[in-house]
Amino acid sequence: MNILLPRFLKSAYRKEPISSFIVIVGATDFVMGGIGSQWTLFSLGLMMMLTAGIVRWQKVQKAEAFTGQEKARYFLPPSSSRPPLPTLVSHKSHR
Repeated sequence: MNILLPRFLKSAYRKEPISSFIVIVGATDFVMGGIGSQWTLFSLGLMMMLTAGIVRWQKVQKAEAFTGQEKARYFLPPSSSRPPLPTLVSHKSHR
């Protein structure tokens, strides 16, 4: 587990750097408030972590809805259904 945790954190931080930063700050406040018996800092850290989790969840839901809704649209017909283009010949006349 010691090897898997840094890999998981790196991949999560690369995918969503803003919400991951908010989670890290919230976790720091959460731990500092819990150790120091400062309940306002503890609750602030907990609320920040929950907010970042909700924001990340909403982004994932929006991305899934977008990819599921979008269909591939082709503006040109397939190349096999149209005749080939004529070859271009350059006729230069020098005077």
